[in-house]
Amino acid sequence: MPNKNIHTFIGCDSEYDVSKIVVFGAPYDCTTSYRPGARFASSAIRNESYGIETYSPYLDKDLTDIRVFDGGDLELNFGNPERALHDIEAFADKIIADGKMPFMIGGEHLVTLGAVKAAVKKYPSLHIIHFDAHMDMRDDYLGEKFSHATVMRRCLDIVGDNKIFQFGIRSGDRKEFYEAKGHIETCKFNFSALEETIGKLTDKPVYLTIDLDVLDPGEFPGTGTPEAGGVSFKELLAAIEKVAKLNIVGLDMNELSPVYDQSGVSTALACNLVRELLLQLYK
Repeated sequence: MPNKNIHTFIGCDSEYDVSKIVVFGAPYDCTTSYRPGARFASSAIRNESYGIETYSPYLDKDLTDIRVFDGGDLELNFGNPERALHDIEAFADKIIADGKMPFMIGGEHLVTLGAVKAAVKKYPSLHIIHFDAHMDMRDDYLGEKFSHATVMRRCLDIVGDNKIFQFGIRSGDRKEFYEAKGHIETCKFNFSALEETIGKLTDKPVYLTIDLDVLDPGEFPGTGTPEAGGVSFKELLAAIEKVAKLNIVGLDMNELSPVYDQSGVSTALACNLVRELLLQLYK
């Protein structure tokens, strides 16, 4: 059984056995291609969560009414991406085998791959909903197959064609956009195709991955690779409310780099988003 973390996200202090969702951090950012710092996100989110309330006015629900276990941060090998992914996969394996939902807080986006590898073992027909500014569909980045710039390409290798649905995309190499056609579905700039996608995935197991740079940097500057023209916090909340109707079997939220927003606004936004995700997805 995973050890209970002493310093938890606000309201997430239930025992493992009785919890339906397990939060854990994957503080890894060693393939970040521009500005590092996402390894500090999970600890910053826990620290700053005590600046928000457990109650959500959006949902009229409270974290004290649900049971969530916070397993703390994994200790990952910073110099070896494959080893780090293996350790993430092993931890997520345990959570899923125990009938619980893993909620991973990155870290750079590469950490998603470890959790997806775990989820697809139990759910071979796994589909992925991906909110992001970037496609992350390069086959390699500077010769490296395992990178935050290649994570969705590696996920495609695992789940297969027509099982990845991207939203908010507004950046990528031209080759990425061209080669992705026929393999994944990409909704550029916003969530306009989300309702259609949800209709396709009603009876499917779904993994949700949220790269926080899907948000406009005017609202969320604290990220390693900011891209102009993103969605708003309220638009993201509305999208999550729709996705929560699906059979979500695992999720992650990544790419907060607290050091790039000394005001703390980006971290506070991330804390609110964790609360809303937990309350939306708790069944």
